[in-house]
Amino acid sequence: MKFITLINNQSVPSGNIPELGYDSFLDFNTELISGHPERHCIQYFGYLDNGKIRLVSCIADDTEHSILVSSSRIDEKSSLKSFSGRVLAFEKFEREISENFGILYTDHPWMKPVRYPENRADRNSTIANYPFYSIESEELHEVGVGPVHAGIIEPGHFRFICNGEQILHLEIQLGYQHRGVEQLFAEKKKLIQRTVLAESIAGDSVVEHASAFAFLMESLSGTRVSREVLLSRTIAQELERIAIHTGDLSALCTDIAYQLGSAVLGRLRTPIINFFQEWCGNRLAKGLIRTGYNPFPFTTDLAKRLSAVLEAFEPDFIEINNEISKLPSSLSRFERTGMLNYEQLLKIGTVGMSARMNTLVRDIRLTHPYGVYNEINHEPVIKHHGDVYSRVQIRKPEVLQSIAYIRKLMKEVTGEESSWTGKISLAPDSFGISLTEGWRGEVCHACITDHSGDIKVYKIKDPSFHNWLALALAVRNNEISDFPVSNKSFDLSYCGHDL
Repeated sequence: MKFITLINNQSVPSGNIPELGYDSFLDFNTELISGHPERHCIQYFGYLDNGKIRLVSCIADDTEHSILVSSSRIDEKSSLKSFSGRVLAFEKFEREISENFGILYTDHPWMKPVRYPENRADRNSTIANYPFYSIESEELHEVGVGPVHAGIIEPGHFRFICNGEQILHLEIQLGYQHRGVEQLFAEKKKLIQRTVLAESIAGDSVVEHASAFAFLMESLSGTRVSREVLLSRTIAQELERIAIHTGDLSALCTDIAYQLGSAVLGRLRTPIINFFQEWCGNRLAKGLIRTGYNPFPFTTDLAKRLSAVLEAFEPDFIEINNEISKLPSSLSRFERTGMLNYEQLLKIGTVGMSARMNTLVRDIRLTHPYGVYNEINHEPVIKHHGDVYSRVQIRKPEVLQSIAYIRKLMKEVTGEESSWTGKISLAPDSFGISLTEGWRGEVCHACITDHSGDIKVYKIKDPSFHNWLALALAVRNNEISDFPVSNKSFDLSYCGHDL
């Protein structure tokens, strides 16, 4: 047997994951994806185990709603053929493995550091000597932006190679936000400490990361949660989607100097996040999602309050979006700017909204449903042009869809409080994996426990890990003045990537 088949939020003994020789491991995983757009890599990582590096690959089959997990053992600082030489979507996973363990991939197309972790294999590799791509030419010039930016923004460096105003190449250097989050999951021993870590991975995706962590801990401990908890989590996830999409649309209006759109959409976002404050005491929903129970039950009174918020929100949201979609000055900036075609999106492994902007269906709510999504009959919003305007357009129907889901789910909530002992015991020598669909795309948390049931390895993947390369490719042949609007239309996370 070359693999074991799991479903979302399932755990198994880690010894049940088949181990292959590296050549067979390489052939098996790349052949799974080559020519199969319904499959993509959701996690690929390595960890030290009995003096060897054990590589674990997790391939999602979106048609079968399954996850195919396989593994291989290799020596430290091995010299290997890469997955990326055959399937480019593996490129960043292998860069991380190389950075952590000194593996040399002989045919990797872009072997550069990812995060500069404290325990990296090559201590001489520093963020100050990052090897930027360059072109020698008297006609071209380079423009460096960041890592320190104007305003309140996370650090990241953008290196443009331009011919006049036209971008020929963009390289994005990240890693400035690396905090060692994955290692901290193993070092911290209390559930509440690990929960706070999950909430702190990316401040605009608190619900999604906290939910992925909670589902994973519940799977590894055999904890069953009530339907009331699942309903509350789903409402919170869709509410987070509404808030961030609305804020992004406001920021996109700011980037094209459409002041009315910026002001109206900014105003509309406020009561949505303020409702989180009413619900759990925090506008970003920190404290709301907990393993095993709901510390802040969604009561019928809260349902009435949220219904009123959405009733006031919806007509104004529709009206301002209709204005944006017919305003010549906005269309001239959005249409045919920052374009990617289907083949590019598939090749580099984009996920979430960045894939759905041009017919590539990547939506965990449909393909690997969790919580109560299998009862909703979710239909992903798909666009067909892959430009900024597609990324703008996709947000409006997704917000309206989220409102409809919330209204449906609110009819079922009772506000019943769930009982909880406050303690869990993780199964020893086990592997578990959890997927949720954040507003950016799929969030993946994976965990391996040791003999005593403590966390040995914890791996996190934010959708930005897949999608930063999409931004770099989208701006090619665009004017550099259009970069801000392209950048905001993706709205990728620095800290979610850097961990």
